[in-house]
Amino acid sequence: MERRTLAAGLGTALVTACLLAVSGAPPSTADPATTAPASGATARGSGGAVTSVDAEASRVGIEVLRRGGNAADAAVATASALGVTEPYSAGIGGGGYFVHYDARTRKVQTIDGRETAPRRVRPDAFVDPTTGEPYPFTPDLVSSGVAVGVPGTVATWDAALRRFGTTSLKQALRPSIRLADRGFRVDRTFRDQTLDNAERFAAFPDTAELFLPGGDAPAVGTRFRNPDLARTLSSIADRGPRAFYRGGLARQIARTVQAPPKDPTSDLPAEPGSMTTRDLADYRVVSQKPTRTSYRGLDVYGMAPSSSGGTSVGEALNILEGYRLGQGDRLARTLHLYLEASARAFADRAAYVGDPAFVDVPTRRLLSQDFADSRACTIDPDRASTRPVAAGALDGHGCATEAHEERPDTENVSTTHLSVVDRWGDAVAYTLTIEQTGGSGITVPGRGFLLNNELTDFTTVYDEGDPNRVQPGKRPRSSMAPTIVLEDGRPRYVLGSPGGATIITTVLQVLLNRVDLGMTLPEAVAAPRASQRNTASTSAEPAFIDAYDDLLAPYGQRLTPSGDTFTSAAEIGAAAAIEVRPRGQLVAAAEPVRRGGGSAMVVRPRR
Repeated sequence: MERRTLAAGLGTALVTACLLAVSGAPPSTADPATTAPASGATARGSGGAVTSVDAEASRVGIEVLRRGGNAADAAVATASALGVTEPYSAGIGGGGYFVHYDARTRKVQTIDGRETAPRRVRPDAFVDPTTGEPYPFTPDLVSSGVAVGVPGTVATWDAALRRFGTTSLKQALRPSIRLADRGFRVDRTFRDQTLDNAERFAAFPDTAELFLPGGDAPAVGTRFRNPDLARTLSSIADRGPRAFYRGGLARQIARTVQAPPKDPTSDLPAEPGSMTTRDLADYRVVSQKPTRTSYRGLDVYGMAPSSSGGTSVGEALNILEGYRLGQGDRLARTLHLYLEASARAFADRAAYVGDPAFVDVPTRRLLSQDFADSRACTIDPDRASTRPVAAGALDGHGCATEAHEERPDTENVSTTHLSVVDRWGDAVAYTLTIEQTGGSGITVPGRGFLLNNELTDFTTVYDEGDPNRVQPGKRPRSSMAPTIVLEDGRPRYVLGSPGGATIITTVLQVLLNRVDLGMTLPEAVAAPRASQRNTASTSAEPAFIDAYDDLLAPYGQRLTPSGDTFTSAAEIGAAAAIEVRPRGQLVAAAEPVRRGGGSAMVVRPRR
């Protein structure tokens, strides 16, 4: 790609580079502002919008909106459908964060439905008692009962509908029950994800029977049915959350965690966990104020701890607020500053962020402009910092920092996100997960859903001074960052992404692309990404490296190809976003290529 193309504008460069990397075709000479992404990834119109990674799930949400349901109704129905069609990323065996805007009151509220550690969990839970050494992270720890947290998804759905919705949980689950019963068409992404996890899945007979019929992943184009899940969802629809958190299903979940049903011929240890029926019965969601920061005249609301998404995105934006960013001659410096701001936000999250029920998290300080200015003054606008950088001193002024030990990032890249806006202007950003692709790999026998492995989001080497150390009843720190951006008190952007710790940088980069670099929302979502998480080099998609390595090299920024520990995927994130335009016009944008392409829909498409 010629350097003059890059100088012409970041929107052009990123979109063409992204399409080139995926297709292998030469970049088009057409104006990218008039070249729409792949069919289904962008929708424009009015009356409400839904965007997610899956067309079946988005269709469920749009139908709820068409029938008069509001954003919360559609979000729960869409999330439940994603648990059917994206069972390796989400479902009733996991948890998540729900951010809601009420157009009548103009208030943003959140629900923390994150999984919790069992009350009997020990500080040495991640240490093999036979060796005295930590369990090997993969596949041993991630595929064990030790890794399973108490699920919060069903409680989140119930709380969201009670507080914000107009329908019952029974009505909201009907579409996903039908979908699980009749099945959905297997695509390449589903088959590839199954094959990536085939060895783990084969270790658990119930998982193998469901997802590896005949010993192989379901073929592309075949129909995948899950009647066990349909029956489980029907029970929850009929009896409410009690059907999940108490009674027979709760006993079965606890038994499965305490004694994972493993194939005796498998070499996978599948160590037992400590979850009990009391843990399930005692689970509660948490309501709390969202994080809030101002950026270029916009109010950016996100998820407060136990998530680090809101504080990290907010801090990075506050750092960038003091700089003039843009395209053309400012492009290279803009990208350099984005990477430096992100590194500092990650340094501070590692030092200070955990579950606020257990840790005194300095949320207000982390989101103050004064603190951001003290972090910005540690940035050389012309040269990359030596990383990892130190955390900021909370009581410091000027460029004060504090040294903190760096710990490995064990948060995995799966998860899913949906965004919804309804006809009245209510909005929902909802990110939900079972942790890594395929979660723990353990299916509750006869119930049709996988259990999470969220406890691996705790720091796996116990340290009394670590805000993210494992403790009974504690929520592990998350990077999920469902975000609602207001302009003059009303939604302008609703967005989020999966991707483990790269969620934070994905949300940050989409906002940077749209607000500072003049891309359209579909361009901002499609653009290739880089994720700096306070490491010596920056993980970047190949298309980003192709486009910007030469621009960033003079700053000393090192880019390395992205790719996660468990698969060969080089993709960073899979954003789902909505923009609210004047006179109620909506632009819904999903990924054109990542994860096989997402799905954006509106109630009344613009013709």
